[in-house]
Amino acid sequence: MSVFYGWHKDCLIEEQKNIMKTGQIHVQTENIFPIIKKFLYSDHEIFLRELVSNAVDASQKLKVLSSNGEFKGELGDLKVEVILDEKKKTLTIRDNGIGMSADEIDKYINQIAFSGAEEFVQQYKGKEGADQIIGHFGLGFYSAFMVAEKVQIRTLSRHEGAKAVQWESNGSPEYTIEEIEKETRGTDIVLFISKESKEFLEKNRIQGIIDKYCKFLPIPVVFGTKTEYIDSPEGEKDDKGNVKRVAIEVPNQVNNTQPAWTKAPADLKEEDYDGFYRELYPMTFEKPMFHIHLNVDYPFNLTGILYFPKLKENIEVQRNKINLYSNQVFITDSVGEIVPEFLTLLHGVIDSPDIPLNVSRSYLQADGNVKKISAHITKKVADKLAEMFKKDRSDFESKWQDLQIFVQYGMLSEDKFAEKAKGFSLIKNTDGKHFTLEEYKDAISALQTDKEGNTIVLYCNRLDEHFAQVKKAKERGYDVIELDGPLAPHWIGKLEQENEKLKFARIDSDSIDKLIKKEDDLPSKLSKEEEEKLKTSFESVVNKEKYSVQFESMAETDSPVIITQPEFIRRMMEQQRLGGNSFYGAFPEMYNVVVNANHPKIVQLLGKEDAIRQEQIKNLTDLALLSNGLLKGEALHQFIERSVEQIG
Repeated sequence: MSVFYGWHKDCLIEEQKNIMKTGQIHVQTENIFPIIKKFLYSDHEIFLRELVSNAVDASQKLKVLSSNGEFKGELGDLKVEVILDEKKKTLTIRDNGIGMSADEIDKYINQIAFSGAEEFVQQYKGKEGADQIIGHFGLGFYSAFMVAEKVQIRTLSRHEGAKAVQWESNGSPEYTIEEIEKETRGTDIVLFISKESKEFLEKNRIQGIIDKYCKFLPIPVVFGTKTEYIDSPEGEKDDKGNVKRVAIEVPNQVNNTQPAWTKAPADLKEEDYDGFYRELYPMTFEKPMFHIHLNVDYPFNLTGILYFPKLKENIEVQRNKINLYSNQVFITDSVGEIVPEFLTLLHGVIDSPDIPLNVSRSYLQADGNVKKISAHITKKVADKLAEMFKKDRSDFESKWQDLQIFVQYGMLSEDKFAEKAKGFSLIKNTDGKHFTLEEYKDAISALQTDKEGNTIVLYCNRLDEHFAQVKKAKERGYDVIELDGPLAPHWIGKLEQENEKLKFARIDSDSIDKLIKKEDDLPSKLSKEEEEKLKTSFESVVNKEKYSVQFESMAETDSPVIITQPEFIRRMMEQQRLGGNSFYGAFPEMYNVVVNANHPKIVQLLGKEDAIRQEQIKNLTDLALLSNGLLKGEALHQFIERSVEQIG
């Protein structure tokens, strides 16, 4: 059998003399390519994560053996090197860890279905460090063939008197193993990068992959060199008498081997948590509001730090800021199967070796451990918020504007969280005072209960936009809350479902006496015929496809004309904008032009000449539209011009 594929047979006679073994890789499929295909439909860059993880494993295994007395030699400075050679078109991953013998290569590489890491963990279960073994040496190794046309393993085992060997394959089921000269313990994985994958011969591309996947590996990872400045060894001084600084090139360690989440909370200060947040998100300048440190070892292993950022209106841009790790190896930032949907708004790190991963470690399987972890994180978050509320309510209230979207999202999407959140979910009124829902119902029920026994919660989105309506409500002795944000319509809908006889009504959805109906309607000063006559005139000055004119019997002190929008239609439209549901797109943007049949100026219109009456109706309607921000463009321009002409 040929040794170096593609060479002429005559060129191989001399080379074959040193060959110890040739053979076929044992796989549980026809050949290796179906396995490689699994990777091909994932990110090609994963190959480097797998190979560096395997190299870290080799170092971790040696540390375990040393601590147990099974390895007597010197550990030295354990590290993993990533070496790029653009001229030779190779990428090498080098470690000085446990190394392999020819028999071990045969077992762990040639029999792909066998996982060396899993066997090692079982063999040393319960011993110090064994739970830190992260790789699946075998399947992960073969990801190299996604980008390489040929792969070499050059390795020297830790065993005294071991012979260094080289394994080589071009990705077919055939391989060679031969003895080589190698002075140092450990393994080099040499990838001869294929033409189709030449991007992985670019320094910046490799640096980016390492930064993404290897940032917090527990063994130092070195890639290239960096410039540092030290005092001149000769003690040379500059013109000012200061010792000169000289530039030197030093190995560039790319990772932090002891990130904050691997330490005990008692060993960390607030500045440590803030510093780690900046390390995770160097382009984020706002500090998080607070954090939760996860540290569980039973019934599953889970560590991590979750941060509460100040959330913006667009919740979509907040997602995918939680990074999932397995023993400090980055897996993914799509953690939807690990944490409930609402928790994806948090930032930070989750690390658990108990989360099952597929071959490429990219996708999660929904099993019992995952569900337990998800439930635990939800509970920890709810407990943290409840503790903050109880410990310092005024501080919690100061953070509520930023917490509101997060808590509402959680209450809408997670029942267990919603139950706990009842104790700390807040409502803020237009005077800036905060209440829980139960506190608020107790505060308003005496005045804001209608004749049907419903407690009516009046709300506005923003006080400056609904100033007139809020003023009218307060004149009646009513209270109004401020409730904005993209989730508000969904949230109040949920509260209404769960609380019988509780209704929310935006302050501009009807006249105040209709919103909290205490008694029968007031008698109208206009007859039906008079209302119909005026209604025709009002309809002539508005777009009838958008505005519906109706007369109501209100107090004489109320406005002559108000603009309202039915609560139901407006909520549907708001929910449509958030969720993109095309069904709700069928709802047109409709408003009511409500004419106060008892206002003196409306009654007086009947005695005016037609032209004057029509002009005054136009002005009254435009003023109502203007107060609601609905008078725009040409209509606004014409209103201003008319108003200027009338002055004087």
